Amino acid sequence: MTTTRKNPTAMNNRPDTGGLDGLLLVDKPAGITSHDVVHIIRRHFGIKKVGHGGTLDPAATGLLLILLGRGTRLSSQVMSSNKTYEGIMRLGITTDSQDMDGEVTREADCSAITAEQIAAEMQKLTGDIMQTPPMVSAIKKNGVPLYKLARKGVTVEREPRLIHVFNFSLLDFSPPRAQFRIKCTKGTYVRTLCHDIGEALGCGACLEALRRTQSGSYRVERARTLDDLMQISRADLESLVIPFLQVKQDEQILC
Repeated sequence: MTTTRKNPTAMNNRPDTGGLDGLLLVDKPAGITSHDVVHIIRRHFGIKKVGHGGTLDPAATGLLLILLGRGTRLSSQVMSSNKTYEGIMRLGITTDSQDMDGEVTREADCSAITAEQIAAEMQKLTGDIMQTPPMVSAIKKNGVPLYKLARKGVTVEREPRLIHVFNFSLLDFSPPRAQFRIKCTKGTYVRTLCHDIGEALGCGACLEALRRTQSGSYRVERARTLDDLMQISRADLESLVIPFLQVKQDEQILC
Protein backbone atom coordinates (compact mmCIF):
# COMPACT_ATOMS: atom_id res chain seq x y z
CA MET A 1 0.00 0.00 0.00
CA THR A 2 1.40 3.35 -1.06
CA THR A 3 1.06 6.30 1.31
CA THR A 4 0.81 9.76 -0.21
CA ARG A 5 2.73 12.29 1.83
CA LYS A 6 1.67 15.92 1.98
CA ASN A 7 4.06 18.37 0.44
CA PRO A 8 5.35 20.55 3.30
CA THR A 9 6.41 23.24 0.85
CA ALA A 10 2.89 23.51 -0.55
CA MET A 11 1.50 23.71 2.96
CA ASN A 12 3.90 26.49 3.86
CA ASN A 13 2.80 28.44 0.76
CA ARG A 14 -0.74 28.75 2.03
CA PRO A 15 -1.51 32.34 3.05
CA ASP A 16 -1.19 32.87 6.78
CA THR A 17 -4.05 35.12 7.80
CA GLY A 18 -3.36 34.69 11.50
CA GLY A 19 -7.00 34.06 12.34
CA LEU A 20 -8.21 37.01 10.28
CA ASP A 21 -10.71 35.00 8.23
CA GLY A 22 -14.19 36.48 8.21
CA LEU A 23 -16.04 39.76 8.34
CA LEU A 24 -15.13 43.15 9.76
CA LEU A 25 -17.86 45.75 10.27
CA VAL A 26 -16.64 49.22 9.36
CA ASP A 27 -18.48 52.53 9.71
CA LYS A 28 -17.31 54.19 6.50
CA PRO A 29 -16.71 57.96 6.57
CA ALA A 30 -17.75 60.29 3.76
CA GLY A 31 -15.23 61.36 1.15
CA ILE A 32 -13.56 58.06 0.30
CA THR A 33 -14.53 55.09 -1.83
CA SER A 34 -15.26 51.58 -0.60
CA HIS A 35 -12.13 50.45 -2.44
CA ASP A 36 -10.13 53.06 -0.50
CA VAL A 37 -11.27 51.43 2.76
CA VAL A 38 -10.21 48.01 1.47
CA HIS A 39 -6.77 49.37 0.49
CA ILE A 40 -6.25 51.16 3.82
CA ILE A 41 -7.08 48.04 5.86
CA ARG A 42 -4.99 45.76 3.64
CA ARG A 43 -1.95 48.02 3.91
CA HIS A 44 -2.29 48.95 7.60
CA PHE A 45 -2.73 45.40 8.89
CA GLY A 46 -0.70 43.57 6.25
CA ILE A 47 -3.56 41.32 5.12
CA LYS A 48 -3.22 39.95 1.60
CA LYS A 49 -6.85 39.13 0.85
CA VAL A 50 -9.33 41.91 1.59
CA GLY A 51 -12.59 42.76 -0.16
CA HIS A 52 -15.96 44.33 0.58
CA GLY A 53 -19.55 43.12 0.55
CA GLY A 54 -21.32 45.97 -1.22
CA THR A 55 -20.21 49.38 -2.47
CA LEU A 56 -21.10 52.67 -0.85
CA ASP A 57 -20.79 55.87 -2.89
CA PRO A 58 -17.92 58.15 -1.77
CA ALA A 59 -20.34 60.67 -0.20
CA ALA A 60 -22.27 57.96 1.67
CA THR A 61 -21.46 56.81 5.20
CA GLY A 62 -22.31 53.83 7.34
CA LEU A 63 -21.99 50.08 7.34
CA LEU A 64 -19.38 48.64 5.00
CA LEU A 65 -18.78 44.91 5.24
CA ILE A 66 -15.07 44.17 4.88
CA LEU A 67 -14.18 40.57 4.00
CA LEU A 68 -10.84 39.20 5.19
CA GLY A 69 -8.93 36.07 4.18
CA ARG A 70 -11.30 33.17 3.53
CA GLY A 71 -14.15 35.59 4.12
CA THR A 72 -13.65 36.90 0.60
CA ARG A 73 -15.17 33.63 -0.64
CA LEU A 74 -18.51 34.85 0.73
CA SER A 75 -18.50 38.03 -1.34
CA SER A 76 -21.45 37.09 -3.58
CA GLN A 77 -23.45 35.71 -0.66
CA VAL A 78 -22.93 38.84 1.47
CA MET A 79 -23.53 41.25 -1.43
CA SER A 80 -26.92 39.67 -2.14
CA SER A 81 -28.26 40.68 1.28
CA ASN A 82 -30.98 43.30 1.67
CA LYS A 83 -29.89 46.77 2.77
CA THR A 84 -31.39 49.48 4.99
CA TYR A 85 -30.52 53.16 4.65
CA GLU A 86 -31.41 56.49 6.19
CA GLY A 87 -31.00 59.59 4.12
CA ILE A 88 -31.98 63.13 3.24
CA MET A 89 -33.70 64.10 0.01
CA ARG A 90 -33.31 67.72 -1.13
CA LEU A 91 -36.35 69.04 -2.96
CA GLY A 92 -36.20 71.77 -5.60
CA ILE A 93 -32.82 70.76 -7.07
CA THR A 94 -32.11 68.38 -9.94
CA THR A 95 -28.53 67.30 -10.73
CA ASP A 96 -26.91 65.23 -13.45
CA SER A 97 -25.72 62.64 -10.90
CA GLN A 98 -28.99 62.60 -8.92
CA ASP A 99 -27.10 63.63 -5.77
CA MET A 100 -25.48 66.81 -4.47
CA ASP A 101 -22.09 65.90 -5.96
CA GLY A 102 -23.32 66.52 -9.49
CA GLU A 103 -23.92 69.66 -11.49
CA VAL A 104 -27.27 71.38 -10.95
CA THR A 105 -29.39 71.09 -14.08
CA ARG A 106 -32.61 72.63 -12.74
CA GLU A 107 -33.94 74.51 -9.73
CA ALA A 108 -37.61 74.92 -8.92
CA ASP A 109 -39.92 76.19 -6.21
CA CYS A 110 -40.92 73.40 -3.82
CA SER A 111 -42.66 75.51 -1.16
CA ALA A 112 -46.08 74.05 -1.96
CA ILE A 113 -45.01 70.42 -1.48
CA THR A 114 -46.44 68.71 1.61
CA ALA A 115 -45.24 65.78 3.70
CA GLU A 116 -48.35 63.85 2.65
CA GLN A 117 -47.42 64.21 -1.02
CA ILE A 118 -43.89 62.97 -0.41
CA ALA A 119 -45.09 60.00 1.65
CA ALA A 120 -47.58 59.10 -1.09
CA GLU A 121 -44.83 59.05 -3.74
CA MET A 122 -42.64 56.91 -1.48
CA GLN A 123 -45.50 54.44 -1.14
CA LYS A 124 -45.80 54.22 -4.93
CA LEU A 125 -42.15 53.15 -5.09
CA THR A 126 -42.52 50.16 -2.76
CA GLY A 127 -42.74 46.57 -3.95
CA ASP A 128 -41.28 45.26 -7.21
CA ILE A 129 -40.23 48.07 -9.55
CA MET A 130 -38.08 48.39 -12.64
CA GLN A 131 -35.26 50.90 -12.13
CA THR A 132 -32.97 52.37 -14.78
CA PRO A 133 -29.47 52.83 -13.33
CA PRO A 134 -28.10 56.40 -13.46
CA MET A 135 -25.33 57.35 -15.87
CA VAL A 136 -23.10 58.23 -12.94
CA SER A 137 -22.65 54.64 -11.73
CA ALA A 138 -20.06 51.87 -11.81
CA ILE A 139 -22.13 49.69 -14.13
CA LYS A 140 -20.15 48.89 -17.27
CA LYS A 141 -21.12 49.34 -20.91
CA ASN A 142 -18.82 47.44 -23.28
CA GLY A 143 -16.31 47.19 -20.43
CA VAL A 144 -16.34 50.90 -19.62
CA PRO A 145 -17.90 52.19 -16.35
CA LEU A 146 -20.85 54.47 -17.05
CA TYR A 147 -19.46 57.25 -14.86
CA LYS A 148 -16.43 57.53 -17.16
CA LEU A 149 -18.74 57.99 -20.14
CA ALA A 150 -20.80 60.52 -18.19
CA ARG A 151 -17.67 62.57 -17.50
CA LYS A 152 -17.21 62.88 -21.27
CA GLY A 153 -20.81 64.01 -21.70
CA VAL A 154 -21.82 60.70 -23.24
CA THR A 155 -25.23 59.22 -22.42
CA VAL A 156 -26.01 55.61 -23.35
CA GLU A 157 -29.10 53.47 -23.08
CA ARG A 158 -29.31 51.44 -19.86
CA GLU A 159 -31.34 48.32 -19.25
CA PRO A 160 -33.94 48.70 -16.47
CA ARG A 161 -33.39 46.30 -13.58
CA LEU A 162 -35.88 44.66 -11.26
CA ILE A 163 -35.48 45.76 -7.64
CA HIS A 164 -37.68 45.40 -4.58
CA VAL A 165 -38.35 48.11 -2.00
CA PHE A 166 -39.68 46.56 1.21
CA ASN A 167 -40.52 49.88 2.82
CA PHE A 168 -39.87 53.55 2.14
CA SER A 169 -40.93 55.88 4.93
CA LEU A 170 -40.75 59.61 5.60
CA LEU A 171 -39.17 60.31 9.00
CA ASP A 172 -39.22 64.10 8.98
CA PHE A 173 -39.96 66.96 6.59
CA SER A 174 -38.31 70.32 7.11
CA PRO A 175 -38.63 71.99 3.70
CA PRO A 176 -36.77 71.67 1.42
CA ARG A 177 -35.32 68.54 3.08
CA ALA A 178 -37.08 65.23 3.64
CA GLN A 179 -35.49 62.65 5.93
CA PHE A 180 -36.34 59.04 5.10
CA ARG A 181 -35.63 55.38 5.80
CA ILE A 182 -35.64 52.66 3.16
CA LYS A 183 -35.13 48.89 3.09
CA CYS A 184 -34.40 47.45 -0.34
CA THR A 185 -32.69 44.72 -2.32
CA LYS A 186 -29.11 44.89 -3.55
CA GLY A 187 -28.40 47.08 -6.56
CA THR A 188 -31.01 49.70 -5.65
CA TYR A 189 -29.98 53.26 -6.46
CA VAL A 190 -31.54 55.33 -3.68
CA ARG A 191 -30.55 58.58 -5.40
CA THR A 192 -32.55 57.50 -8.45
CA LEU A 193 -35.60 56.97 -6.25
CA CYS A 194 -35.16 60.51 -4.87
CA HIS A 195 -34.83 61.85 -8.42
CA ASP A 196 -38.00 60.00 -9.47
CA ILE A 197 -39.95 61.43 -6.54
CA GLY A 198 -38.81 64.93 -7.48
CA GLU A 199 -39.97 64.40 -11.05
CA ALA A 200 -43.35 63.10 -9.87
CA LEU A 201 -43.79 66.14 -7.60
CA GLY A 202 -42.80 68.48 -10.41
CA CYS A 203 -40.13 70.33 -8.44
CA GLY A 204 -37.18 68.02 -8.86
CA ALA A 205 -35.14 66.42 -6.08
CA CYS A 206 -31.80 64.80 -5.41
CA LEU A 207 -30.09 62.83 -2.67
CA GLU A 208 -28.28 65.06 -0.17
CA ALA A 209 -27.04 62.47 2.34
CA LEU A 210 -27.13 58.69 2.74
CA ARG A 211 -26.14 56.34 5.54
CA ARG A 212 -26.32 52.53 5.42
CA THR A 213 -27.60 51.27 8.76
CA GLN A 214 -27.97 47.55 8.03
CA SER A 215 -26.79 44.91 5.57
CA GLY A 216 -28.26 41.46 5.95
CA SER A 217 -28.18 40.59 9.66
CA TYR A 218 -25.46 43.14 10.49
CA ARG A 219 -26.14 46.61 11.90
CA VAL A 220 -24.00 49.73 11.89
CA GLU A 221 -24.15 49.93 15.70
CA ARG A 222 -21.69 47.02 15.81
CA ALA A 223 -19.25 48.67 13.40
CA ARG A 224 -16.03 50.49 14.23
CA THR A 225 -14.97 53.71 12.55
CA LEU A 226 -11.97 53.66 10.26
CA ASP A 227 -10.17 56.10 12.56
CA ASP A 228 -10.67 53.75 15.51
CA LEU A 229 -9.34 50.79 13.53
CA MET A 230 -6.19 52.71 12.63
CA GLN A 231 -5.39 52.96 16.35
CA ILE A 232 -5.38 49.24 17.14
CA SER A 233 -2.94 46.41 16.49
CA ARG A 234 -3.42 43.42 14.21
CA ALA A 235 -3.84 41.25 17.32
CA ASP A 236 -6.62 43.53 18.61
CA LEU A 237 -8.27 43.46 15.18
CA GLU A 238 -8.67 39.68 15.42
CA SER A 239 -11.13 40.09 18.32
CA LEU A 240 -13.37 42.25 16.11
CA VAL A 241 -13.53 39.84 13.17
CA ILE A 242 -16.70 37.77 12.84
CA PRO A 243 -15.41 34.25 11.97
CA PHE A 244 -15.83 32.84 8.48
CA LEU A 245 -18.14 29.98 9.53
CA GLN A 246 -20.37 32.28 11.58
CA VAL A 247 -20.76 34.69 8.66
CA LYS A 248 -21.64 31.77 6.39
CA GLN A 249 -24.27 30.57 8.86
CA ASP A 250 -25.70 34.08 9.48
CA GLU A 251 -26.22 34.72 5.77
CA GLN A 252 -27.69 31.26 5.11
CA ILE A 253 -30.32 31.87 7.79
CA LEU A 254 -31.50 34.95 5.87
CA CYS A 255 -31.77 33.12 2.53
